[in-house]
Amino acid sequence: MLTTTVAALRHRRANVIAAYLKHVDEALRVAEVTLYPFLDLAIRLWLAQAFWVSGVLKLANWDTALTLATHEYPVSWLDPFTVAVLGVSIEVLGSMLLALGLATRLAAIPMLVLSLVIHFEYLALESNLYWAALFGWYVVMGAGPISMDRLLASGLAASALPLVKPLGRLYAVCTRYLGPVYQLVLRLWLASLWYAPVLVGPSFLEAMLGFVGPLLALGLATRPVAIAAALALLGSGFMGADEIQTINRLYQLFLLGLIALRGPGPIAADALLRRQLARWFPPLAGWSDAALNDVPHVVVVGAGFGGLTAAHGLRLAACRVTVIDKRNYHLFQPLLYQVATASLSPADVATPIRALFRDQHNVRVMLSEVVDVDIAARQVNLSDGARIGYDYLVLATGARHSYFGRDDWEPHAPGLKRVDDATVIRRRLLQAFEQAENCADPEERQRLLTFIIVGGGPTGVELAGAIAELARHGLTGEFRNIDPAQARVLLVQSAPRLLPSFPESLSEVSAQSLRTLGVEVMTKSRVEMIDAEGALVSGQRIGSRTVFWAAGVMASPAAQWLKTEADAAGRLKVGPDLTVPGLPEVFAVGDTALSEAWDGKPVPGLAPAAKQQGAYVARIIKARLEGRTQLPPFRYRHLGNLATIGRQAAVVDFGWFRLSGALAWWLWGLAHIYYLVDTRKRFSVAIEWFWAYLTYKRGTRLITGGQE
Repeated sequence: MLTTTVAALRHRRANVIAAYLKHVDEALRVAEVTLYPFLDLAIRLWLAQAFWVSGVLKLANWDTALTLATHEYPVSWLDPFTVAVLGVSIEVLGSMLLALGLATRLAAIPMLVLSLVIHFEYLALESNLYWAALFGWYVVMGAGPISMDRLLASGLAASALPLVKPLGRLYAVCTRYLGPVYQLVLRLWLASLWYAPVLVGPSFLEAMLGFVGPLLALGLATRPVAIAAALALLGSGFMGADEIQTINRLYQLFLLGLIALRGPGPIAADALLRRQLARWFPPLAGWSDAALNDVPHVVVVGAGFGGLTAAHGLRLAACRVTVIDKRNYHLFQPLLYQVATASLSPADVATPIRALFRDQHNVRVMLSEVVDVDIAARQVNLSDGARIGYDYLVLATGARHSYFGRDDWEPHAPGLKRVDDATVIRRRLLQAFEQAENCADPEERQRLLTFIIVGGGPTGVELAGAIAELARHGLTGEFRNIDPAQARVLLVQSAPRLLPSFPESLSEVSAQSLRTLGVEVMTKSRVEMIDAEGALVSGQRIGSRTVFWAAGVMASPAAQWLKTEADAAGRLKVGPDLTVPGLPEVFAVGDTALSEAWDGKPVPGLAPAAKQQGAYVARIIKARLEGRTQLPPFRYRHLGNLATIGRQAAVVDFGWFRLSGALAWWLWGLAHIYYLVDTRKRFSVAIEWFWAYLTYKRGTRLITGGQE
């Protein structure tokens, strides 16, 4: 027993250390991916402008260029005219290619030679050596991601252009074999520059640089040391230095930035230390396939916010994880209504699941549908007949729209929970305008231009506002027989007010903002019938060819799989640790779970709530794997409610702080961009929104899937 306890403690300590080191490694990798492209671009532009200005001035006064080549910096083995032509050509053409990142290595070679010729044949300045060092970097390493070389790389590699493939192989060999040597030489050269002043009464800056110099030369703690040296240079200030010192310090910052972001290379103490740490702590190097067969198995059903967070939280745990989803993408549901109203493309709100786990070795992704759970055998049954065993099961299966027993309404009033739902709504919405344009019957045209949204929660409010904006602004001037702005948009809510989960004051603001957009808000109105001709609302017949459903949700059939207790919405009732009562190895999170961890109230079905639950379940499972059982119960931390009504209106409720109007809209937008799981999508969505904000144009007004 004592031996088992000691082993568990050692395993726990090892995982803690491994987790810390892994987090540091991940942070450095994120910094490299995020910052290096911009540093690389800044260096290229700085070098390019210096040489471009010199070349243009010489071109503007060719006699002066010839005089300089003859008397100021003659090259003994070339005539002055050739020197002037070569120098100006390299400065002008080379700087242009360098700035664009086009044929960067080929452009950097003559610029490297020119820098060395200037230094040794004309005037020996330290800046010439910094130029040479940076040009040498581009010769060996090539340009960064923000360059034409990277943009054209895949296309050129598959082209039939001569010399492209041999050059590509040569570049790869150069980077692979010369790169480590160049990184070592660069570190040694910088360290030698900083070591000399220490011997002759150094200043604070010189003492600091002299201290980090040996560490930099060894490649020990290289990135922190490079960052410390850069901070020392910045802290010393540029005000007291002369122009030459200022320029030289800037070049030193450039070089330190390259070392800090790209690392010391394999010829360094850090590389040796990393290999040793990987032997001590296997999670740092990734689990081997053989090792993964002998560790506990965690099955996560559903790749929504809760499932993804749980799986990511187990990246350093001694277990293997299988993520099962019937779709191959993670969907950002809060922005799905923007796909439905032609503001965003489906690709903007959906990310392939496998791409999210590309670097997590202990995760396997399965595209399949779970149809049942065998509790006794601890297996999940898949639609294709396969059975997957588990030691721990995380149910994050989400929710679907509910018609409160009237499923016959679904063909006439699609809900909004999937990408397919969004594209169906977009098709029906855009087709309604197209059919109205060609319709000669005034009554039928009015039915086509009447849109009913059932449900006054966040989805209904956002959908109604987006449809009204599309009709009144996005389609302006595009039709000849109809005026889209005359479309009638009705939002039907059975409750006394919109957004019941928000404070009453914000509900009133939302209703007023919708009315300003032209939406007819119908509260205390009950939908009694929906068919192909429209809807019956509190005894009033409203003709409409387009009805959308945003009134209710029903949890997935997870409770039926487990044959356990559920609430009226189908949610599994879970305990304080999010386990299903009587099944300590089964967890439920997100819309699948009914947890009263919000100060005794049910946790809302929001993305932040699902993420918090997923992270908590990952911690619980890791604690059990490490022999720890005493963890506090899950407690939901409410981050607030947000809903948008239009391009300049939103409501935000943080409890202690409430906001509405344009500022709330910007806050809403930032929050939603932050919660997107893909960095590229954050940029693309932000650009798409900004373009639509300035122009009212929506770029995804595509009718796909055939006629209704």
